[in-house]
Amino acid sequence: MHTRLLSGNEAVALGAWEAGVAVGCGYPGTPSTEILEALAGKPGVYTEWSVNEKVALEVGVGAALAGGRTLVTMKHVGVNVAADPLFTASYTGVRAGLVIVTADDPELHSSQNEQDNRNYAIAAKVPMLEPSDSQEAREFTRLAFELSETFDTPVFLRMTTRLSHSKSLIEPFAGDAPQRTEAPLAPGFEPDPRKYVMIPGHARARRVAVEDRMQRLIEAAEDHPANRIEWPDGLPADAIAEFGVITSGIPYSYVKEVAPQAPVLKLGLVHPLPRRLLAEFAARVRWLYVVEELDPVIETQLKAWGIDCVGREAFSGIGEFSPTIVARGLGRPLPAPTLSPQLEVTVRRPGLCPGCPHDHVFTELRRLGFIVSGDIGCYSLGVLPPYNAMDTLLDMGASLTMAQGMDLVVPPEQKGRIAAVIGDSTFAHSGITGLLNAVWNGRDGLYVVLDNGTTAMTGMQPNPLSGERMGRSDAPSLDYALLAKAMHIPDDRLAMVDAYDTATISAALEHLAGQSGVRLLVVLGLCLIEGQKLKRIEKLDLKKTVRRELVRTHPLGGQHE
Repeated sequence: MHTRLLSGNEAVALGAWEAGVAVGCGYPGTPSTEILEALAGKPGVYTEWSVNEKVALEVGVGAALAGGRTLVTMKHVGVNVAADPLFTASYTGVRAGLVIVTADDPELHSSQNEQDNRNYAIAAKVPMLEPSDSQEAREFTRLAFELSETFDTPVFLRMTTRLSHSKSLIEPFAGDAPQRTEAPLAPGFEPDPRKYVMIPGHARARRVAVEDRMQRLIEAAEDHPANRIEWPDGLPADAIAEFGVITSGIPYSYVKEVAPQAPVLKLGLVHPLPRRLLAEFAARVRWLYVVEELDPVIETQLKAWGIDCVGREAFSGIGEFSPTIVARGLGRPLPAPTLSPQLEVTVRRPGLCPGCPHDHVFTELRRLGFIVSGDIGCYSLGVLPPYNAMDTLLDMGASLTMAQGMDLVVPPEQKGRIAAVIGDSTFAHSGITGLLNAVWNGRDGLYVVLDNGTTAMTGMQPNPLSGERMGRSDAPSLDYALLAKAMHIPDDRLAMVDAYDTATISAALEHLAGQSGVRLLVVLGLCLIEGQKLKRIEKLDLKKTVRRELVRTHPLGGQHE
């Protein structure tokens, strides 16, 4: 039998497959993306990239109610999008196991904010598990499915960037290959309108059921196998240790590195918290430290229960921890400095890829003096030199709607000088509703979709505009012209242009800037990296032909064929 080195994301996929998961769905977002990619292609599992996180969770709830164990993945801000079905899924319950991976991003390695999604578990009244390494990511995924079915609830599995992308050993497979177990429930939906149809009368009854479930979960947390106390060797059973640490997740590894002999209460089930276990541990140490990244969730609860501890006084609530930060907070000797690289590496600023087909749009928008409302993804990099062409960025799909808000109140000299820029995947995710809002409310606005044929920022995942679905099977692609027609956008306010035709792009921006009403400019240029991949699978020529036809049949100024 051999050990294997897996990333946390790969380990979650493995654990889900071993647990008999039937459906995996999600929306790509760093650091969660690789989970579904690792799960896709495994036998017996259907996987899909959904249009957005809300859709993914709703698909997941439906699959679970029909008896299939389901894994739904997203990054931390994706839970904001999925919050609506999340809170009510807590009421309906799930029947088969439903595990929601939230991949938080301490230090904002690739995110627009640094939120702690343990707060979602508390607010939605659903349990949350948090592994510390790849082996636990594998084990806790299985435990999460079991917990979900035992208590009839969605269960969060909280990952963080460091855990998702770092690799550690997992235990050998029996027989040298992973073994898939059969899920305990047979597929099949069993009608139960009082449980699954959340009209107010039913929901009031389910609210009581949710509270009853939380009480049972609180009891179960005391003995849950994901929680454990590690006493140092040789410490008498009745001794009081000088200090002890309560921690979870990746910080546990840092605590063990800088204070290997310290008593530790390691929490794997981070919601609900095991009050009795915590109190017993606290009673056996003189100084109790809580080491947790981001929000003081555990610390706040301990103090609410009257258990004194040291948390924020010693550890910042901002950013990602390191062994040095943890050692300093615990008053321990600082770890030896890591090896210094022998080569001086030139600092590389983030930016659009050299040769990106869409760089001319940013150059022209700045030249024309537009206020640019930007969006998430590759094109957020338009804010950086040499373009310096983006003025706002809030969240997925907000470019169109924020532009509408700004246009309502800007002075006359700025009227008509606000443009929204969004990528194709983000447009499908939540930009379309913003476009519909503009049309419906009779607004003015220039909206530019930079279509590179893929979801490039997260690693080339397909989307509803790319003509493919997960696994690169062919799929229908949303038709911009029909979408515009359905929204009553006149032909002369829709244009599709080639991203490499810089003269036409400039002309299109100047032409549409002089129009009123809702104007939609689609700039078509394949991502260079995606193009190389398409070439290898002999799809590049066809995709180029399709996009050239779109440009030919939807010229600037209307008169579509």
